[in-house]
Amino acid sequence: MAIAHQLGELFLGAVPTVIIFLFFYAFLRWAFFTPILKAMQERKALIEGARADAAKVEGEAKNELEKYNQALKAAMAKIYEEQERARQAVLEERAQLLKAMRSRSQEEVTAAKKKIATDVAASRAEIEKQTPALAGEIARAILERRPAPRTGVRP
Repeated sequence: MAIAHQLGELFLGAVPTVIIFLFFYAFLRWAFFTPILKAMQERKALIEGARADAAKVEGEAKNELEKYNQALKAAMAKIYEEQERARQAVLEERAQLLKAMRSRSQEEVTAAKKKIATDVAASRAEIEKQTPALAGEIARAILERRPAPRTGVRP
């Protein structure tokens, strides 16, 4: 029984320590852990709220970016269309100029051919007119030619 009596005294001696420990635990829980847990919960709620707001803002920004990209694509398509129209107009103008230049050069070639033909005809008529006189002069020159003196060298 001495062991039971010693254990009883040991438990009685530990009771004030256990009571102080429980009091200290309750005090720390009331004064320290509860405010910290409350602050952490508030912080977590604020963080989650901020994340939700950030996700909302990010979604709105993505929508705005998509609208901007669509507007940019539409503007670029419009610009390309205008450039293509301007290019086609320039090509058509160039084709018309080339056609006009070809027709003008063809007219010039035709006029030059006609002029050459009239010049040839005029030259032929002049040659035909001068042919008898030239033939007479050539014949006279040949008939009047005297034989060259012989030098004694034979070919």
